Amino acid sequence: MKLSGARMLCQALINEGVDVIFGFPGGSVLPLYDVLPEFQGLRHILVRHEQGAAHAADGYARATGKVGVCLATSGPGATNLVTGIANAHLDSSPVVAITGQVARAFIGKDAFQEVDITGITLPITKHNYLIMNASDIGSVVKEAFHLARTGRPGPVLLDIPRDVFVEEAEFNYPDKVELTGYKPIHQGHPAQIKRAAELINSSECPVIIAGRGIIISDACEQLRELVEKSQIPVATTLLGMGGFPGTHVLSLGMLGMHGTAYANMAIQNSDLVICLGSRFDDRATGKVSAFAPAAKIVHVDIDAAEIGKNVRVDVPIVGDLKVVLQVLNTLVNSKSRPAWLEQIQKYQREHPLCVSSEEDKLLPQHVISQIYELTGGDATIVTGVGQNQMWCAQHFLYTRPKTLISSGGLGTMGFELPAAIGAKVGCPKETVWCIAGDGGFQMTMQELATAVQDKVAVKIAILNNGYLGMVRQWQELFYDKRYVGTPLWSPDFVKIAEAYGIPACRVKNKKDVSAAITTALSYDGSYLIDFMVEPEENVYPMVPPGASLAELMEHPDARRANASSTFTVSNV
Repeated sequence: MKLSGARMLCQALINEGVDVIFGFPGGSVLPLYDVLPEFQGLRHILVRHEQGAAHAADGYARATGKVGVCLATSGPGATNLVTGIANAHLDSSPVVAITGQVARAFIGKDAFQEVDITGITLPITKHNYLIMNASDIGSVVKEAFHLARTGRPGPVLLDIPRDVFVEEAEFNYPDKVELTGYKPIHQGHPAQIKRAAELINSSECPVIIAGRGIIISDACEQLRELVEKSQIPVATTLLGMGGFPGTHVLSLGMLGMHGTAYANMAIQNSDLVICLGSRFDDRATGKVSAFAPAAKIVHVDIDAAEIGKNVRVDVPIVGDLKVVLQVLNTLVNSKSRPAWLEQIQKYQREHPLCVSSEEDKLLPQHVISQIYELTGGDATIVTGVGQNQMWCAQHFLYTRPKTLISSGGLGTMGFELPAAIGAKVGCPKETVWCIAGDGGFQMTMQELATAVQDKVAVKIAILNNGYLGMVRQWQELFYDKRYVGTPLWSPDFVKIAEAYGIPACRVKNKKDVSAAITTALSYDGSYLIDFMVEPEENVYPMVPPGASLAELMEHPDARRANASSTFTVSNV
């Protein structure tokens, strides 16, 4: 049966289980928009900026585990997707971005709204396609979704010229995909898994680092089995939070630059680090040459390119984490480690997360703690980047996978609101909180209109400190308090929300925090709270740039209590 390219694309998306597209129309994609009403299974959500479409698709993908889809026209529409595509690429998020392109006859002639978007996105996509014939749409879409969701997930871009949308051809949709050279490895090498088990069984002071790969591979149960069988404490990366319950007795919380002191201390004093689905990001390791100096390293990842890239590895295992852990768990002995766990508990007692002792201050940490308490931890938290992100990692305990959604690798301010909208669209029964700074919120706050128009109920908490907070913190600690470019004037966020038709309130006093959050939770729709928090509150602990995890700065109150802001490596 002959169909237009636009109709082929819509049917192909439905075949792949797509139910929502986040997009913004323009000339090159008008033939596609013209036929969208014919396909009732495709919901289109109109964003207010194409970057919002990419972030919403990303948030949808992370919350659901499905492929998120965004759509933009040629030229500036396509380039406005680039930040969101790069964000998905660095965080291994399955997104298919569809862009319109000028008609085939005009390609390469600097036509109106023409850019080489496949060239631009080549380094930040898993793969991309310029589809020059309508007859190829079915097979290309099948390949794109296969690439986006398998192996190490990532974004794939489809660039389609305007006249290809109009062209008619036979619609052929393959049942399966066979791509030469693309064969993700799922079964880890048996000898390497055996070596890993032997190291675990003989280790006295092991630590597990759990990354986002645990969540992607749905290996949370297998991880917990390994942990409880072998009694190994777990530190998570930022994007791995929720892959292992933060309330578990063997949870160390997040490691790294703003990780817990006891997570970093455990790693630095370990004799074995088992890294599962993480790429040893610099924010996690600190100074690489000083990372876990006495430890053997086991690294399991589905992406062979990540193993040995940043940190030396003694036992490399390429494979799907769920499959590898199922085998590993049969080889690992049940073992108690009383001396090591006692040492871990000592770290936790002597170096807890610490906040200011001044009771009258409205601290951002208190806001996050109250959201946790009043939701019972049963919520999806979508953060911006900077101090608000780190406080969410430290003071909300994630017990389920896919409940912390944040921009990790790219550190994209403005991610929070559109990604929260995408997460809520994907999981409509979930309570979704957008936690933003006053700086990041202003980058994409126009997406409040998207939430209202499409009736997407997100709760929004702005931690408003009047600064670009994390940059200001660096200026305070490392640049003699030269606050250049960081004092931040903002509009009245309550009035902004109300102008969009969203009820809102402002909180200036600590005693009013709980009531405001309760009101937001009880309201059937989006609600915004502008928390006027302490302007110069810092995120602690902090590993200074270029320093090792052993050179960690703790909160001033903790430093006074412990008489030192650093600790030394001393194996148990």
